[in-house]
Amino acid sequence: SIYRLCIMRKLPSVLARTLTSGTSASPGLPDMSKVRSELRDIVGASTNWRDHVQAMQERKALHTLLAKRQEDLPPRRMKDSYLEVILPLGSQPEIREKYLNVHNSVRFGRILEDLDSLGVLICYTHTKQEMQQRSPLSIVTALVDKINLCQKIIHPDCDIKFTGNVSWVGKTSMEVKMHMLQLHDGDYSPVLDATFVMVARDPENKRPAFVNPLIPESPEEEEIFKQGEMNKLKRIEFSTASLLKMAPTAEERNIVHDIFLNTLDTRQEGEGTVSFRSRKLPPNSVWMEDAKLKGLQICHPEERNIFNRIFGGFLMRKAFELGWATACSYGGSRPFIVSVDDIMFQKPVEVGSLLLLSGQVCYTEKKYIQVRVHSEVYNANTREHHTTNIFHFTFVSENEVPQVVPKTYG
Repeated sequence: SIYRLCIMRKLPSVLARTLTSGTSASPGLPDMSKVRSELRDIVGASTNWRDHVQAMQERKALHTLLAKRQEDLPPRRMKDSYLEVILPLGSQPEIREKYLNVHNSVRFGRILEDLDSLGVLICYTHTKQEMQQRSPLSIVTALVDKINLCQKIIHPDCDIKFTGNVSWVGKTSMEVKMHMLQLHDGDYSPVLDATFVMVARDPENKRPAFVNPLIPESPEEEEIFKQGEMNKLKRIEFSTASLLKMAPTAEERNIVHDIFLNTLDTRQEGEGTVSFRSRKLPPNSVWMEDAKLKGLQICHPEERNIFNRIFGGFLMRKAFELGWATACSYGGSRPFIVSVDDIMFQKPVEVGSLLLLSGQVCYTEKKYIQVRVHSEVYNANTREHHTTNIFHFTFVSENEVPQVVPKTYG
């Protein structure tokens, strides 16, 4: 978490500049409802919950359209998947209510939902087959690598524009870079940059499926592609360095030991009788175990995605809202989201699940609060719990916050 705070940076994408033309309000661009209806058409998903099983059965026939190897698919360019989508908060006040929070700014959880839908559509655009309305691929979000914000407040009454394209491709996975801009005085100014990783699977969402290779066309694009490759290697390295598999580094051991010494109660009788058990809280601090919030969500059909599972954007919104509430109750003042990091989608969530969410403040520094939200599903029939996602959110509070202090090794 210390590491996460250090690497927050706000770099405007070169590609966003090279691909985006014109800055003033763009009439005629598709909006978010168009994005969602287009996704349903591409997959052949039914809008009626009861017909959904039938629609999924019909997808089985699309197996014949899958490529046997990646080389059989035509290569694509970054600009082939480039999309611009408008969120007309300024020009269509009737959609504003859904995006509004009590502080009269835009609900960030709603933006997460929109980014998730757009990311999937961008990938379908990259993998589109000529003459074929329906795609044999099931494209799902594997992880949110990073979302960095460069503005604290998102205004609820100015149009928003999303742009994005595929920035790197493996054999079955695609990295998508997206940008969000907001209209002020006739110009769009940047609000956030996001990097998502999507995976392609067969029509029944059971096995990985090949996707079109990506050909960079300029030195800038080469650079973006190379960065995507490095991101992938970093993720592999990070996943193998889990504490359950590897001991902490020397630097980490010193940090842990310092925290431990800081919490020892040395006021006990006599010399040398300091016990491991008697711990005291340093001044202006809070025990980590006292910085938690929990939530429960029943997963209704309304929240399903085109594959009849719970929509990833909905899970992100719910986790974000709990994370925000955790930061708010911890810091005692309004927190602002600065960065979203490393959201892993480990397991899909079925409609009808009980979703348990736990928010935990896991690191603090001056005004910054790092919150980890763990989500798991509970199956009432088998009485089993399964982790589905882990979310990391960085907030900045209006005032300096107390230091969070761990009590146990875990």
